[in-house]
Amino acid sequence: MVTKGNPGDNKNNRSSLSIFIIVGLCGFFYILGLWQRSGFGKGDSIAVEITKRTDCIVLSDLNYETHHDDNSGTPNGFGAQVKEFKPCDDRYIDYTPCHDQARAMTFPRDNMAYRERHCPPDEEKFRDYVPYANAPYKSLTVEKAVQNWIQYEGNVFRFPGGGTQFPKGADAYIDELASVIPLDNGMVRTALDPGCGVASFGAYLFKKNVVAMSIAPRDSHEAQVQFALERGVPAIIGVLGTIMLPFPSGAFDMAHCSRCLIQWGANDGKYMKEVDRVLRPGGYWILSGPPINWKNSFQAWQRPEDELEEEQRQIEDTAKLLCWEKKYEKGEIAIWRKKLHNDDCSEQDTQPTICETTNSDDVWYKKMEDCVTPSKSSGPWKPFQETINVVPFRIISGFVPGVSVKAFEEDNRLWKKHVNAYKRINKIISSGRYRNIMDMNAGLGSFAAALESPKLWVMNVVPTIA
Repeated sequence: MVTKGNPGDNKNNRSSLSIFIIVGLCGFFYILGLWQRSGFGKGDSIAVEITKRTDCIVLSDLNYETHHDDNSGTPNGFGAQVKEFKPCDDRYIDYTPCHDQARAMTFPRDNMAYRERHCPPDEEKFRDYVPYANAPYKSLTVEKAVQNWIQYEGNVFRFPGGGTQFPKGADAYIDELASVIPLDNGMVRTALDPGCGVASFGAYLFKKNVVAMSIAPRDSHEAQVQFALERGVPAIIGVLGTIMLPFPSGAFDMAHCSRCLIQWGANDGKYMKEVDRVLRPGGYWILSGPPINWKNSFQAWQRPEDELEEEQRQIEDTAKLLCWEKKYEKGEIAIWRKKLHNDDCSEQDTQPTICETTNSDDVWYKKMEDCVTPSKSSGPWKPFQETINVVPFRIISGFVPGVSVKAFEEDNRLWKKHVNAYKRINKIISSGRYRNIMDMNAGLGSFAAALESPKLWVMNVVPTIA
């Protein structure tokens, strides 16, 4: 017979064993902790090694107090140099982005539109702001301060679009011209602006999709053309003097002079005759400022009445000789238009001397002569969008030696293909990233035609031997 054990004995044995294991583990971890604290454990040596390699700086005297009243210039206990910031300019007090007061006054006042938020668009940023480092010349900010040409603000120049002839801004001035000249429908594409100053006229014409070639000499103002180019406006250094302008006949739809200091009536109107050469038939000439409206303005100009009267008489006589039609005169602005056809002037009592040159486009370093270049018919005026890829009338008529209709069309096709290939490689060409591009051997201008965009313009350079 088997004797059964007492179940209570097994239960007691298991409890005793559990207690023994727990006490043993506690003792083991207690001894392990003492060993780590003794400094001989690997864990502590690893921590010390990490501290050494990370080059940690242990500060024993950390100070958590504020140091606003510390006059020593350095925080207590650190020895680090505090960087001092210059106070902001007064104009940044209460500065609110897109709420510039001077800019707001240029917007319509109807329905409080001018008080709304107006952030400058990208085209206005490059048109109106130039980094000072790009053109470090401040003389114009002093000499033309009253005329509001240019202002120096912080590290940039700002061009507010002002000028003696633009008292309400360049936009208002151009809108007045647009009431006479078709600037809004593409009929006028190219303009010439000699004596351009900082080229605000050309800069603001971009809104009308008109490209102006601004011309200014390098004189005491130093950087007029550089300012124009920095603003993204086509410009070259030049002056109406003794040499013909480096442009072929009939190259421009419009010419403009706003206080450009050119003696238009002098030398028997030679400079007006040069403008007549580069104007296409039907082109416009704008004269803004002295001597226009001299009867009311001679005192403000501080010039003798008889001198101004004679100057305007010479201009009027030359315009009549050139068979220009006066289309507008109001205030200090006068606009003439060149006749579309030479036959319209054949009945004049006085005829100008006709230039005897066989090639009116051969003008490189040629002396300006006191004669009139016969105009080549350019056909009816059409918006440039309709003509940019169409064979020009002068090529159809055989006025361009060595260039046939077929050659023009083939050149157009070839450069469209090339430009499409360029755009696949450089995807930002048409994005506005490149504002101006120079074509060093432009030929017939097909590269520029293929690239045509309101976001950029191309300076076509044609070698004189081309």
